[in-house]
Parts: sequence; structure tokens; C-alpha cells
Amino acid sequence: MKISVVMAACNGAKFIDEQIFSILPQLDLEDELIISLDPSIDATEGIIQSITDPKIRVISGPGKGVMKNFENALEHATGDIVFLSDQDDVWLPDKVAKVKSEFELHPETELLVHDCIITDKKLNPVHSSYFAFHGSKPGAVTNILRNSFIGCCMAFRRSLLERTLPFPEAVPMHDQWLGVAASLTGKVVFLPDQLLLYRRHEKNQSSLSHAGIRQMLAWRLNLLLSLRNRGLL
Repeated sequence: MKISVVMAACNGAKFIDEQIFSILPQLDLEDELIISLDPSIDATEGIIQSITDPKIRVISGPGKGVMKNFENALEHATGDIVFLSDQDDVWLPDKVAKVKSEFELHPETELLVHDCIITDKKLNPVHSSYFAFHGSKPGAVTNILRNSFIGCCMAFRRSLLERTLPFPEAVPMHDQWLGVAASLTGKVVFLPDQLLLYRRHEKNQSSLSHAGIRQMLAWRLNLLLSLRNRGLL
């Protein structure tokens, strides 16, 4: 079972090497780490290029934001199981083994999201469980109303990409789109194991706070319309 890890990188020099070095020891020789690198004004490119490992594939990002950058990386994934990776977290040593085992033992599972520990920028724990902090729950309707899918903790079978790529322009984020789509068409597992240090700092692309009511309603409507347009509703 080949693993593809896809990472969207942009101006990540401060933490990206620590993240890469937490991933590589968990991959087998046939696995791959695909890094879609958007134009950056810091040393991100140089840091990535300095890490010599045949499992790493660096591709040029489209320079159109984080969703398009992840989409670009996913289009190059060749593995049976695809992991999403942010550029600033740290994978705990048993993450790949535990997630891979779940997929091997349960062929009906299409997507899995595991718990994580929320930390500050120095990796000091702030909350011991993202699931508990966020009130994460499975279910398509539940996650249309309040998203529990956190991309850095997600893995899925590559077959899901046949129904979800390219990402619709109007959806709020790729992780919610992938998670809800999988919930409507396959089995989704919320694994309670904390397998990642979820680093929060001033330059995170995602936020633990909520948008305004009007924006949230617009996102939900756009998500529903996008699901219908893809024949998933």
C-alpha cells in the first residue's frame, strides 16, 4: 500500500524542516512526499532543496492560495493512501503506521481523520485534544453545519480524488470539501488517537476562531451547491 504525503508550502522557512524530518522516517522507499511550492520570499525553497531524499518530489505551485496549492499537489499523488500535510506541524512517530493499519484492516473506510494535540509555536501543549476542544463529530450534515475536518489530520484513498478534483471555486476550504464528500459516498472514521502536534502561530493559514454569521451562511450554501453540481447530493 503506497503512501503519498502532499504538502502545500509557501513562506514556511521557520518550521518546514522540522515537519519534513518528522515525516520522512515514517515513509517506506516506495512512498512519496510531494511538496507543491508556491513562490516564497523567505528561504523555504532553499531549505527544501537542501534535504536530499529520493522520496521528496518538489513541484511548482500555482501561486493562487493554499487551496489551489493543495490541489496542485494532489493532482500529482500516485499513492493508494493520501495524507495531507501542513508545513508547520510535527507528525508523531506512529502516525503513518496507525493510519495505514486502519485502512488495511478496514477496506470500506474511504477517509480517516485523527485527533491531535494543539500547541503553541514552540510545541508546548495548549489543548490535549483537538476533537474535544472543537467538538468534532462525524456525519455529512454535522460537518456542513460546523466543520470538524482538519486537513493536517486527514488521510484518504486516492479514489476519493476522482470525485473531488478539481476543488470547486466556491467552497470554503479543501478539508471540509473532501471530508463531506467522503461522508456522502463512503465510510469516514474519526480516530481518537492524537498523532500530530498541531502548531498554532501568527502565520497559520487556518484559524481556530469563527467567521461572521453572513460569511458562514454563504460558505454553507456554496458547499451545498458544489456538492449538488458534482452529483454528490
